[in-house]
Amino acid sequence: MNKKVVLFVNLHKKNATSTAGEIQAELEKRGIETTVFSFEGKPEKLPSGKWDIAFSLGGDGTVLYTARSLSPLGVPILPVNLGTLGFLAEVDKSDWLDVFNKWEKGEITLSRRCMFEISVERDSKSIMKSNCLNDAVISYTEIAKLIKLDVHINSNTALGSYRCDGLVISTPTGSTAYSMAAGGPILDPEMEALILNPICSFALSNRPFVLPSNQTLAITVAQEQRSGVLLTVDGQDTFDLECSDKIIVKQAPYDALLVLADRNAYYSALRDKLFWSGDVYA
Repeated sequence: MNKKVVLFVNLHKKNATSTAGEIQAELEKRGIETTVFSFEGKPEKLPSGKWDIAFSLGGDGTVLYTARSLSPLGVPILPVNLGTLGFLAEVDKSDWLDVFNKWEKGEITLSRRCMFEISVERDSKSIMKSNCLNDAVISYTEIAKLIKLDVHINSNTALGSYRCDGLVISTPTGSTAYSMAAGGPILDPEMEALILNPICSFALSNRPFVLPSNQTLAITVAQEQRSGVLLTVDGQDTFDLECSDKIIVKQAPYDALLVLADRNAYYSALRDKLFWSGDVYA
């Protein structure tokens, strides 16, 4: 049976159109049915179909969008980097064919990444559902205001109340994103864990907390909030929250499956992006 491939192409990236054309031509020359899904900004509608593999052509943000769209369907993603050095978009555009060939031959072990499902309950009714590969962030829509959030584990165990600028609930993959900027720990991206990280907490004792990924978080917006509260998913999707809204975060029953050239590339990216090699001082 011929394979089917979809290309998620971020047209904001330089050389996106030409790289997509190159990949499409090579795949179709092999008799592989190829669908090109190009977009600028936030796509309005996803293409429909069943695919054996997806190419993400862009940067880390493109990988995040592709993962949220296709991971529930079990579609592996080959992330071709058209931006700056990224943690997710790891495959160089000159190496895509070699990586694809190895995937076809079964010579690549997929990198399995824990994802979260997020829902919002209002008046005991579910009014929003989403998923994330990096993080979910709850914050004020105004600058320099504290928010009060009550956190429970598995709905019945009170963890505490947080007065802070916001909360980051991060996957291990997202540990190098907003959570790290807020002082959170860096985790190996293939771990199964959940990071609860307060942003600029009023109490010095409120520290980043790493939980097993099978724990469910229930976060309630305190009733006394007077201004808008915002839920942001993977830095891309937003949802306005109200007082007493409950945000449920739990591990998804599926993983993001990434087709990577080198398992150790993540550590190389850490050294380069965080200047651990000491070159910043040269």
